[in-house]
Amino acid sequence: MSKKQITAVVELDKSRYKTKVFADGHFIYADEPEELGGTDEGMAPGALLLASLGSCTAITIRMYADRKQFPLETITVNLAICAEEEMDKGTVIEREIKFTGDLDEDQIKRLMIIADKCPIHKILSNPIRILTK
Repeated sequence: MSKKQITAVVELDKSRYKTKVFADGHFIYADEPEELGGTDEGMAPGALLLASLGSCTAITIRMYADRKQFPLETITVNLAICAEEEMDKGTVIEREIKFTGDLDEDQIKRLMIIADKCPIHKILSNPIRILTK
């Protein structure tokens, strides 16, 4: 992750929940599914959170594997977050990582350790304060 500050701008007009998200010259939509009143034209905010963790995990593993010249072909990260009703006890995110390639047991163990070094994992594993003004 870059040393520059990460920023995002989010805009929502009167078009229900379809939200425009701008970050570092890129654009995506976030939305809610139709059963919650959205148009389902973008990922739900919780899915975006999981996507951030999953993509950061995969990128961190890939960078390490490439640097160490591990024979890693593909990385698949499956994620799930606990139901909103359970979050008052703490939020639980399940992350399953699968690799393909001619990796030995020690390389796989090392890649699993490296997965926890991803910057988004660090952010989500530490206390977070949100300052709203």
